Amino acid sequence: MTAKTLDIRDVPPPKRHPKIHDAFDDLESGEALELVNDHEPKPLFYEMQAEVDDFDADAYEVEQRAPDEFVAKLPKK
Repeated sequence: MTAKTLDIRDVPPPKRHPKIHDAFDDLESGEALELVNDHEPKPLFYEMQAEVDDFDADAYEVEQRAPDEFVAKLPKK
């Protein structure tokens, strides 16, 4: 699965979700957005699961690499 990386740690919180949704929309089917964040993106997961039909929630993964670094893989169906 091809992944495109988006590091949002320096993006102001009100602009994060729109930026993530735009990047996800630009993906092709079968690709994934690798999201680097400063906290676990659980609210984003629930938002994507509820609102984005192309989000593959079953293949979602998240890894904590440091206290302030979480990497989540958001796959597109």
